[in-house]
Order: sequence, then C-alpha cells, then structure tokens
Amino acid sequence: MKFAVLDLETTGDQPGRDEIIQVGLVIINGFNIEHTYASFVKPSVAIPSFIRTLTGITDEMVRDAPSIEDVVNDIVPLMGDCVLVAHNVGFDLAFLQRALTDSGYSSFSGRVLDTLDWLRVLFPTLTSYQLSFVASVMGVRHDRPHQADSDAEATARLWVMCLEKLNRLPMITLERLSFLFSHPDFSSTDLAWLLGELIEQRVNGGGEEDSARVYRQFALGAEDWLNAEEEKPDRTGVPESFGDYYGDMKERIRAALPDYEERPSQERMMEEVAQALSDERHLVIEAGTGTGKSLGYLVPSVHYALSSGEKVIVSTHTINLQEQLRSKELPMMHELSPVPFRSAVLKGRSHYLCLRKFEHKVNGQDFPNERDDRITAAQMIVWLGETAHGDEEELNLSGGRGPEFWNTVASDADSCLNRACPWFKTCFYHRARYEASAADVIITNHSLLFTDAKAEHRILPAYGRLVVDEAHHFEEVASQHLGFELSYFSIVSGLLALLKDSRTGQLPLLQSLLSQSGEPELLGWSERLQPLFQNIVRVKESWDELYDAMYDRFIGRAPQSADGGPVTIRLKSGNLPADWNTFAGIEDNIYLTLTEVLKTLDKCLSECKEKADDFGLDSLLTDIGGTLKNLYRSRDALRLFMKANDENTVYWMEASQHFKAKSLRLYAAPIDVSRLIREYFWERKDSIVMTSATLTVEKSFQYVKDQLGLDAEDEKEQRLHTVQLPSPFKYRDQALVLIPRDFPGLKGANAEPQFLERLVESLRDAAVVTNGKMLVLFTSHKMLKQVHAPLKEALQPHAIHVLGQSVDSGNRSKLTRLFMQSPAAVLLGTSSFWEGVDIPGQALSCLAIVRLPFQPPNHPIVEAKSEFLKARNQNPFSKLSVPQAVIRFKQGFGRLVRTARDRGIVLIYDTRVIETSYGKHFLYSLPGPKIEHLPCDAMPKRMREWLEPPHAAGKENAT
Repeated sequence: MKFAVLDLETTGDQPGRDEIIQVGLVIINGFNIEHTYASFVKPSVAIPSFIRTLTGITDEMVRDAPSIEDVVNDIVPLMGDCVLVAHNVGFDLAFLQRALTDSGYSSFSGRVLDTLDWLRVLFPTLTSYQLSFVASVMGVRHDRPHQADSDAEATARLWVMCLEKLNRLPMITLERLSFLFSHPDFSSTDLAWLLGELIEQRVNGGGEEDSARVYRQFALGAEDWLNAEEEKPDRTGVPESFGDYYGDMKERIRAALPDYEERPSQERMMEEVAQALSDERHLVIEAGTGTGKSLGYLVPSVHYALSSGEKVIVSTHTINLQEQLRSKELPMMHELSPVPFRSAVLKGRSHYLCLRKFEHKVNGQDFPNERDDRITAAQMIVWLGETAHGDEEELNLSGGRGPEFWNTVASDADSCLNRACPWFKTCFYHRARYEASAADVIITNHSLLFTDAKAEHRILPAYGRLVVDEAHHFEEVASQHLGFELSYFSIVSGLLALLKDSRTGQLPLLQSLLSQSGEPELLGWSERLQPLFQNIVRVKESWDELYDAMYDRFIGRAPQSADGGPVTIRLKSGNLPADWNTFAGIEDNIYLTLTEVLKTLDKCLSECKEKADDFGLDSLLTDIGGTLKNLYRSRDALRLFMKANDENTVYWMEASQHFKAKSLRLYAAPIDVSRLIREYFWERKDSIVMTSATLTVEKSFQYVKDQLGLDAEDEKEQRLHTVQLPSPFKYRDQALVLIPRDFPGLKGANAEPQFLERLVESLRDAAVVTNGKMLVLFTSHKMLKQVHAPLKEALQPHAIHVLGQSVDSGNRSKLTRLFMQSPAAVLLGTSSFWEGVDIPGQALSCLAIVRLPFQPPNHPIVEAKSEFLKARNQNPFSKLSVPQAVIRFKQGFGRLVRTARDRGIVLIYDTRVIETSYGKHFLYSLPGPKIEHLPCDAMPKRMREWLEPPHAAGKENAT
C-alpha cells in the first residue's frame, strides 16, 4: 500500500476564504518513506499576525513562492494511487479539494485516513494527541512545529509506527476493531477498509503470529490473579532500627547515583516519621518545597512495615500524586531497599474497568453516541491487550464522550457478580484489592479513606498506621464525603438505565428475556413489569418539574454572580422559603411513586434470581439491582435535602444561568467535620502522619489542628508532635517578591476598570521583560477573561502568546504543556493553577498573583462556618478566612521555585499585603524570599536587574 501524508499551512481555517501558504507531502510505500515534497505558496493576501506567530512563516518567505496552481501541478502526480493520510485530515482535505478544483482538477476521491483517529485507538495511554507532543513522546524528530514540511514528515513517521503496531495486534483485536468501524458514521474515513486489508493479509500469511492471551474473544494483557502463584519476598535480615535500614539504603543510593546529595531536611523528616510510627504517636509535619517529602515518608513506612509485619497506608489527595508514587518513587524504593517489600495502589472502585459490563456493551453494540463511543470502545479493546491494572487513569478519554462511556462500564459494588462472574479471575478491582491485602505499603487517596470509614472499614485492609500527604486538603475531602451532592442526572441516569423508551433499557430487555424463559413464574413477571413503565415516566416528569420550578424560583430570578460563575443559594434550617411546600409536594410525589417502582422491582429481582439459570439473565438482574441501589440513595438524599432540618449541616443549591435547569445541583455538607475526623481517625489509629508543603500560618500549626480535630490535650499527652522543616532552596537568592505600592485597589466606584487597565499595562511590561515565561494567578474567572483579550492584543507586537484557562482550553495539562512548549507565552489561570502545577526551569521565570486567594464570604460553606465560629465567640475572619487564604497563597507562591536551580520573580498586585494588619500573615508565611515594594513604573527596571546573570552584572560594574 502507498500513502500520501499531507500537511498544509494556511492563512485561516475557512477554505475558499483563506489560502494555502505552505504544502508538505511525504510518500510512503509499505513501511518506508519513498519521496518528500515541500513548497511555500504565494497567497494573494498578507499573512495574519497570529498565523505568523504560530507558524513562523512571514510574508517575505512566500513573496517569491510558486502559485497554488503550480504546486498542485507538482503534487497531483505524486499522490497518484495513494491513500491520503493527515493529522486531523478533515482540515487538510477541505483545503486540498478547493485547491484542486480551483486549479482545474477533479476532486480527490481516493481513500482517506486520519492519524488522529489511529493514534487515539492504537496508543490509548498517550496523554495528548497533539502532533508535537506525540512526536516528542515517540522519539520522532519534529524541529519546526506548524510548518508543513516538518509536520508532514513527523506525521509520516508516526503513521509508519501506527502501521507497525497494527501489524502486531492480535487477529481477534483487528476483527473487533473492524466490526466497530463498519458503521455509517465512519464513511468519511476508511478505518474499516484498512483493517479489512490487514486482516486479509494476516489470513494469507502476512503479519506476526498471535501470542496474546485471549478470553471470551478479547485479547488480554493481564493474567488471572486468582490462584496465581507468587514468590513471597525474603524478609530475613530486616534491620531492627530505622537508622541501620536507612544506612544500608544510602550505600545503595550512592552506588546507583554518583551525584547524589544528602538533604538534611529530608533525613530529619525520615527520622520524625520513623519515630512517630514506632512510638504510636501522631505527627503533623510541614516540609517545604524541595524537601523530597515522598521519600521522606516512604522510606520509614517501608522499614516499619518490614520490621513489624503491619501494613502502612499512604494517602494522597490527587490521583496525579498517586500515579507519581506508583511510577517513580515506588520503583526507586523497590530497587534501592536492602530488603524486598510489596507495594500496591488501591483507588476507588469506579477507577477500574468492569470487564463484564464492557463485554456486554461491546457485544450488544450499546453505543448511544455512535462515533465517539465506537472510538472509545476501540481504544479500550487495544488497551485491554496491554494493561495490567485496568485503571481509568491509564487511558486518554478526553476526546468526545469518553468519560460518559467510562461511567457505563466502570466497576461498582452494587452490580458485581463477585465469584459468579466469568471475569472474576481477571477482574481488575478484585486484583487491586488482592494485591493490597498482600502488600506492606498501600497507596490510596483521601476520598477512598473516607469511603472506607463510612463503610465501616470493609474496603481497605485493616491498618493502624496512616501517612497523609497533601494533608491541607483532608478537611475539604471529609466535608465532601460526609455530605452529599445531587445533580439532575443523579436520578435521570437511573431512570433512563431502566427505561430509555418503550423498547430500550434494562426493563424491556428483562421483559424480553423473561418471556423467553419458559418458567411460569418468570413469564408472570414479564407481564407485571409493564405497569411500571408508566410510573417511571411519571417520576421523570415530576423530577423535570421539580428541577424546572426550583431553577426558575431560585436561580432564574437571582442577580448575576459577581465573577460570572454559578449562582449559589443557601437554605437555612428552620427558615425555609415561604413557598417551599410547593417544591416539597412535588418531591413527595417523586418519593411515593419511585418507592413503589423500587419495591416492586426489588421483589421481582428476588424471585427471578432464584429461578434464573442463564448468565445473561443473571447478569442483567445484577445490573438492575445496581441501578435500584443508586436510585434508593438519590431518593433518600433528595428527601434529606428537602427537609433541610439538621442544624449541623449546611444546605445549598448551585446552577449556571447559562445552562438552565439541568445545571442545578443540590448540596449538603457538615458544617464542622473536625469531630468526625477525630472519631474516624485520630482516636482509632495508632499513628497518623499528616504532611504537606503548606500547613502553617506564620509558623503556627493552630489552624490546621483546629480543622483536623486535634486539640491541646494531644500535645500535653505527648501523643502529638508538630515539626516544620525548611525548604532546602535558597529563596533569598532565588526569588524576588515585588509589590507595586501605588497600585489601585478594588474599592469604590469605577475602581474595577482602573484596576484592570493598570493590571494589563503592568503584565504587558513584565511579560516583555521576561519574554513571556509568566504564570498569572487569578481568583476569578470573570477577571481572567477581562484581562485575556486586551493583554493578548498588547503582547501581539512582541510575539508573546497569551493562553487563558477556560478561554483557550479548559484542560490544565494541555495548557501547561502548550505554555512550556512555547518560546514566549503568558499563562492565565484560576483555581486549579494555584497548586499541583509543576513548571521547573527556564519555562517559568515570573509569577503574578493578582488578588489574595480569599474564599467568597457568601459561599454557603464559608458563611455557615463563620456563623458556627461566631456562635462560639470566635472571629471568623482571623480564625478561618485569613489562614485559609494564607495556605492557598503559599501554594500559589510555590509554583515559581521548583528546583535548586530555578530563579525568578513574584509580582503581587494586591496591596492589602502591605496596607492591612492581616497582610503580614501572608508575607511572613513565605519561605524567606527577598521582598521589595516600589512604584509600579519602577518594576520593569528592577526585574531586569534581578534577572540579569550575576557574571554580566559583575562585568558591568568592573567597567
């Protein structure tokens, strides 16, 4: 087969209106590049500035280039009988067709393939399918992104890799993919045709021999876990003292890493953690950025588990950190530990694929969103041949409706057949639990910790020692998990699962299976199900009525939120709105009708399971049982919300004024979770270590101790120890904080326009000094959007790109990657960019903090907590708002210096840090950077001086 890999650069994205300015073409024969062609094209218009910035192609470069007709004359003979291939082929094909017809040729009518589709399917674990990123990850040279010759060659080499992988796939996988893509939705690209060609070659003796494990017509990369024989690690010779164990490990580290440098703060952390675990004490330890926290707690945790024979649980807030521990720190520990140990990662059940559900979905062609669902199913079929964990985090499901698809095939307790399932021996969730039961150290997350606590500790293996990383989020996660959230789809998804319409859904399918069973009792139930259909429709109608009515009454009439975000309405116990009975009456109808449906179906399932001897029927009954349990939970949560009668709980609703009633969410959360955290953890566990880079406010742990339920008695009894470890970084030399003392505030009439105008000017000047490489942190999406357009315009003449969260993309990882790849860019971010973003080295040399990160005082949780503190004669601002904002501020500041070699500037545009009595709490909580306040106009000059290399400054002084 011959392929013509095409890439075009254009003046815009509208064929007919915009023009081609460069063509790149690579001809592939078999697996080899046979010919390359590249040419600029002379357009009839000037190249727009944003295209010049993106591509690097200037008007001078195309001034003497051939016309599009001449270039088309060159490429048509080359393309001949080739299959057309491109990355996002729809774009290039549309421009090619226009160029062909304008040049007097017939339209291209050959086969068409898109590398974007194939990369998604064949490499489902790549975190992005952007051409430059894929080329970088797969080792393909790509020197000039967004220039057609370089793009075409990179695409061609990636296409060869796709062909090679297709050639290695098991025959059963090729056949399944071919079946998925033999659908009208794929008529515009020839995926099924290519698979048919490859299958025919394989049948005729081409391609590689299958060596994959195949079960129930799926190729699997994972072996059975049940009854698998494993070698038990040799535990002899475990040093009794932690010092001896770590001494042995250090020798191995020095041998493996000749440039290894000891970190005193990390070693102190190891000693403190080791002592807390062995002495059955609790430890709260702040370890500054660069300490090496992960090894600081992993090394003593592994030693304690080995020496005592007891498990240690390590919990993180983010899945990202969990994955980092799995892929980086734990493999290092396994390599360097002088005694072998076992580790496991255990996540919430919905993170694992249910193979039974996936088989049922694929075999039944249950694809509501045909094209997106088939691509996702294809990704997962390839992935099943490779994955050992079946973990959602391995997959890139960001395209289209991937996350929606995953929800239908994720593992869950309510619809699990356990040992009766034909997939049980391969089940990913049960494998993860089995591995956790055999492990010495288990990595999990805060969310699962609370799920386990609520489930009376039936999920995680029994443990007495716990290490909590990212501990500044622990109280927040407790609040989420000890309350509830209801969306429109909480009930609707269950109703639709039961009955999408009169022909589809679980109940019509059950009716059909029961009517074919031949069992009199089952036949009877087939008829008794019919009246339920109308009741389910009634519940759906009442649910829609309730949501529409609540939205119109509370959200539709509310004023716009200040930052353009969702509108939030709090309900107060004992003081519900006067017309609340209207909504309670609709909820009562839902409760009664839904309860009747659920009880009838419960009885049906109970009786049918006794008679069912068919796997398909048994499987369906289990799935329906799971749907019923979800509906019971949502029904009960709705009733609790409508009553809103617990004074220790805060109730609120939230919705967007742009997406109407379906965006409405109902929330309930305990006002004070400290007592519950104490009850679930501090009082039940032998030793808990809480750690983070941000736990103190002005060197005091009081705020975090209050939030987490620790009191003075714990320290008096010497059951609790607190330690603050400094960062090893030299912040005085590495970070300069500049505060423009004459910057306008946001109080008073017309203050905001003046603030925004000055902010854009100052950010422009700062970005010019640093040539981009600047991250700007906002506390408001509205303000970010107000700054984005004027700043983009102001920086365009300087060829500095501006990227905005939720403007250019909502994906944090994608934005961060684009920022790091750009030679000159400014990144504007809000909430999620204040922490967890790692941009080391020269990619980031300036951090701007626009406003201090106070939570909105009118948010229901903040408001309720403030009332709670006032009732105890405490000041909510000093006890809650300031400490919360300081910890967030420290997280934001931590984005700048990530390694010992980083050096840069922090700009703080909120002059409250120097004008108010509480401002000192923010500045005194920073890890010792150089702090200066000066007039705004003087900042660019000071920035240049700071960023000037020390040797250059010395040379200037010498002259």
